[in-house]
Amino acid sequence: MSTAEIHRQITADEIAHTFEEEATPKVDLGVYAFEDWLALAIFWVMALVVFLQFFTRYVLNDSYAWTEEIATYCLIGVVFIGSSMCVRLSRHIQVDLVYRYLPHAVGRVLSTAIDLIRIAFFGYAIKLVWVYIRIIGDEQMTTINLPKDYVYYAVLLGFVLMFARAVQVAIQNWRQGYSVLERPGAYDGSEG
Repeated sequence: MSTAEIHRQITADEIAHTFEEEATPKVDLGVYAFEDWLALAIFWVMALVVFLQFFTRYVLNDSYAWTEEIATYCLIGVVFIGSSMCVRLSRHIQVDLVYRYLPHAVGRVLSTAIDLIRIAFFGYAIKLVWVYIRIIGDEQMTTINLPKDYVYYAVLLGFVLMFARAVQVAIQNWRQGYSVLERPGAYDGSEG
């Protein structure tokens, strides 16, 4: 057996084509909604504040006291506004094991009831947060002379968005005839 290399003659056009780049697929930003971008912006503010806190504490040895409080409030915003993204995409924790053993009609009724309970819960949470803001919304932050109602309004916005997305999901589930609880494979791509 020979160990000699075998070279095939190629033309200049073939060589030129080896340097051509394949077309990269276009990025589709249409899958992202308002709450995704808002949560991302708040996250980056939080990341910058945490970096500033780290830098001033460990490099300058003189920490800014307000950075921890602002980072905490940013985290609250990320959680509640980002939760509406999870409602829109049906990504919250759910137990769908029972639906495998139920008849289709019973599963459909139960799934619709879950959608209605979720909508009612978010509607009630909106009311509770609104009452809470009215009671203690004028309270000042600990280290910065700003009212805490900015934080509470972010929570309120999160619940309003979750309510609106829950209504959209319920309508979608009603139109398509099933929900993620009944057919999780249709949502995660495992269903053929």
